[in-house]
Amino acid sequence: MIDIPKPELQIDFSFALGQIRSLYLQDALANTIEKMEIADIDSQLAEYVSGDYLKALAKHGLRGELVFPVPCVLEENPHMLGYYRLLLGFSQKEFYTKEFGVSGFKSMEVRGVLTPKNKESLSELCAALVGSAQGLIDGIGSDRVSKQLLDDLTILTVGPQLRGGNNNKKGSLAIVTVFQSIHDIVEHAAVNSSTSKIEIKNAADRRVLIEFAPDPDIVIREEISPGKYRNVIAIEVKGGTDFSNIHNRVGEAEKSHQKAKAEGYVECWTVVNVDKIDIEMAFRESPTTNKFFRISALESGTGDDYEEFKSLIISLAGIKSA
Repeated sequence: MIDIPKPELQIDFSFALGQIRSLYLQDALANTIEKMEIADIDSQLAEYVSGDYLKALAKHGLRGELVFPVPCVLEENPHMLGYYRLLLGFSQKEFYTKEFGVSGFKSMEVRGVLTPKNKESLSELCAALVGSAQGLIDGIGSDRVSKQLLDDLTILTVGPQLRGGNNNKKGSLAIVTVFQSIHDIVEHAAVNSSTSKIEIKNAADRRVLIEFAPDPDIVIREEISPGKYRNVIAIEVKGGTDFSNIHNRVGEAEKSHQKAKAEGYVECWTVVNVDKIDIEMAFRESPTTNKFFRISALESGTGDDYEEFKSLIISLAGIKSA
């Protein structure tokens, strides 16, 4: 029997692409330019871009900023750095590197923030981007340039980014699942909570913070004096469901836990999204891990694994059971 599943990935892409168009692509650029004085843009285009390239675009009815960035546009909307990166065909990982010299500018694209330091370097950044963009025009030929072609080029760069984002999405959802399980366990002792942090008071009347972290994924710390913490639990979450790749994911967890141990964490836990994991193998792959748990067990809220997870959280956080 032929059975082709629903194209969930493409459906997700369609919504993500709509968001990206409004934030980074030609729609976002047009909305940015609409708020600005054209004379200011033209003045900077004349300063940064050779007249021959501007004439080549004008021949097709295209304005220069569609290809060439200038400081006033990036000051008006720092997110637009993402548009020019996509147009030139660079992934974020490739672009924001020390090799390119632009690693410090990533906050412009990601958060729309232009720091004073970055503002001082905008002229140098734009000059380098313009040079690369002129190479793009030379390569494809000025006669072939069109608004649609430029849009197609950005979409070609977005595609792999969206696919990679889909893999990251699985990991992010897994981390949220574990965080929510912890929240359910300690909710009765919480004095403050948000989507990324839970603050509780333990039996010793000390603050205990449960937070998302970049590496490892979730940490639990007890404040022993103002501004000084005891690092209690470091939790690394591996949300991938591919059984064949579990060795790599456990190895990644080991690297994270070695770092956590060096920072003084008492317990290091790894939570996986593969039910049939060989626990003995897992401990060999990650000897720094004190406990392995399965996401399915935490989601169920029942069973021996969940009860062990719950009792350890309550004990190590120093709170009473609900």
